[in-house]
Amino acid sequence: MHNLLIITFLTLMIVLVIIITVLSSCNEQKRYIPNLTEFQKELNSSFKDVTKSPLSKNDRQDFVSLDFFDFDSSYVVNAVLTPYKRDSIFDMKTNTDRMHTYNKFGKIKFNLNDSSFELNVYEDKELTNEQINIDELFLPFYDNTNGITTYSGGRYIDLKVTKDSIISIDFNKAYNPYCVYNYKFSCPIVPSENYISSEIKAGVKDYNKN
Repeated sequence: MHNLLIITFLTLMIVLVIIITVLSSCNEQKRYIPNLTEFQKELNSSFKDVTKSPLSKNDRQDFVSLDFFDFDSSYVVNAVLTPYKRDSIFDMKTNTDRMHTYNKFGKIKFNLNDSSFELNVYEDKELTNEQINIDELFLPFYDNTNGITTYSGGRYIDLKVTKDSIISIDFNKAYNPYCVYNYKFSCPIVPSENYISSEIKAGVKDYNKN
């Protein structure tokens, strides 16, 4: 009888240790969410929203937060916007057979990480009249973090145009194409000329749902 009690006690202790180990492991797997900017909070919120999220139902249920670089004010720069004199409407390739129509609106010139860069910015010509926002331009870009800490296919930024020729670019708001999160989406492929030969350690990092 005494031996039976000892065996029962030891068995219960072993089960308890296993339960504690499993719970600890689960807690360790939960990603730590640092203090987020408003942009980061809004982006996370949209990924949890069934009406806005690119995630599949299963991925959305498990979603906690996107991975972000820490906010860095050095990645907020002013750029000189020079609109092109003539519209240059073309079909931009996507990751699928579908093409997306844009107008090559102009070029922007800015300094970052002790270097000067020029990139093209685009107008989306497929928006309906209700969706058109004349003060918004599309900036897709590659940089030297692609395939390392960020998505290999580059990232996007939405720019707000002002009445003068100076616009602000906040690389902390760089985000991934939706096709990164769900193969059902068709996403514009970043034009090769929009390459920044520097590491842009700002914005959203690559997606790893595990």
